[in-house]
Amino acid sequence: MIQQQQTLVLSPYTALYDIIVPKDNMLRQINELVDFTFIYEELESKYCLDNGRNAIDPIRMFKYLLLKTIFELSDIDIVERSRYDLSLKYFLDMAPEESVIDPSSLTKFRKLRLKDMSLLDMLIGKTVVLAVEKNILKSTSIIVDATHTKARYHQKTPQEILQDRGRKLRKAIYAMDESVKDKMPTKNTNDVLEDEIEYCQKLISFVETESGIAQVPKVLGPLNLLKEAVEDDVEQLRIAGDQDARVGHKSADSAFFGYKTHLAMSEERIITAAIVTTGEKNDGKQLQSLIEKSKAAGMEVKTVIGDTAYSEKDNIGYAKANGIELVAKLNPQITQGGRKKEEEFQFNKDAGMYVCKSGHMAIRKARTGKKGIGKNQKETYYFDAEVCKRYPFKEGCYTEGAKSKTYSVSMKSGEHTEQMAFQESKYFKAKANERYKIEAKNSELKHRHGYDVATSSGLVGMELQGAMAIFAVNLKRILKLMD
Repeated sequence: MIQQQQTLVLSPYTALYDIIVPKDNMLRQINELVDFTFIYEELESKYCLDNGRNAIDPIRMFKYLLLKTIFELSDIDIVERSRYDLSLKYFLDMAPEESVIDPSSLTKFRKLRLKDMSLLDMLIGKTVVLAVEKNILKSTSIIVDATHTKARYHQKTPQEILQDRGRKLRKAIYAMDESVKDKMPTKNTNDVLEDEIEYCQKLISFVETESGIAQVPKVLGPLNLLKEAVEDDVEQLRIAGDQDARVGHKSADSAFFGYKTHLAMSEERIITAAIVTTGEKNDGKQLQSLIEKSKAAGMEVKTVIGDTAYSEKDNIGYAKANGIELVAKLNPQITQGGRKKEEEFQFNKDAGMYVCKSGHMAIRKARTGKKGIGKNQKETYYFDAEVCKRYPFKEGCYTEGAKSKTYSVSMKSGEHTEQMAFQESKYFKAKANERYKIEAKNSELKHRHGYDVATSSGLVGMELQGAMAIFAVNLKRILKLMD
């Protein structure tokens, strides 16, 4: 077993933790709350147990990634902080005097050990079970929404990204000592990516070995970001940026380039399911999977709260078939009948026909469209084309030479009719007021845990980032509710 490979470090300084790391320290509380031995079980197949030297404890490696997310630091900076911060060493199960890992080990751990794992579902499931065990998760409602994350490599070429980071590093150096400008490596001037990478490597080497200012905080930050881009993501750079990211739309006139994370959250603000997709995916299409994942994680779902995107006909039918109340308003086009040119066509209730603004009444009507395929049928009204030809308002309404003129109105399906009645109820309106909670959770992910921008390239990297961020916010929420 993996844990048999681990070496216990006995230290005369362990008692320092009782003095320096208080009982209410968040990391101490997480250590006491979570049994991290599940990491051994999940990763056992990723290690060779009878050959080679002992591996670094996978729990420690996993905890490093969790700390990165909690404190929003680079690999290098979180390892450096763990060198002197005793609360981090305590959390990592290290002796106070024990040496830290090499930051490059985290890259290997992500790429080799966490590859092909359903880490997102597994970690969410662990926190949901924990919340149920602690009698925190009691509600039977989930709130659903999607949050967007911009690609790390935005709509720039990989070379532009490296140039930008190199420029920021040089600017920080010149602010400290402009005299080193003449000693700096010669900048790359061609469009060959390999040459730009080579220049960045020379720049990093110069700063670390010759400039004498590599440890100055204002220089260290840009230096570490450039190093991480070159060392950790050089493979992604060679395949021209982020191949998985897509353009998505936040509104009619606002777009982003990256990914979406579709979330389900209980009313206690525990995330119960998540699906990471490319940026262009439709929110409503993920609803049924979010419900099933929430159930699989251990959540009982009787009510779903969401915005208009989740009220499509298939979702209404699914919710009804599974005994779930869908608190999501219908699209206004449906509630208003899906009519166009309302000011030009008025309904005569006595005749049961529409009349155009010239006073011309339809001569017959017919139901059009197919049944049973998730689309609404239409009521189509037919006007006498010969009469249309003679009326003064025919321009823009009647096409010259056309043999017929029609006007169609979308019909409400049985599902939509029931949903319209439900959304007028007091229960619907009260539950709909809970939706703001998930907006606050999206903000927490983005502004406290770096979820506004991807930390690596590709959908797999985005899923790993989502898994660690959601695991962190769920643990913090559980601690708060227990307190």
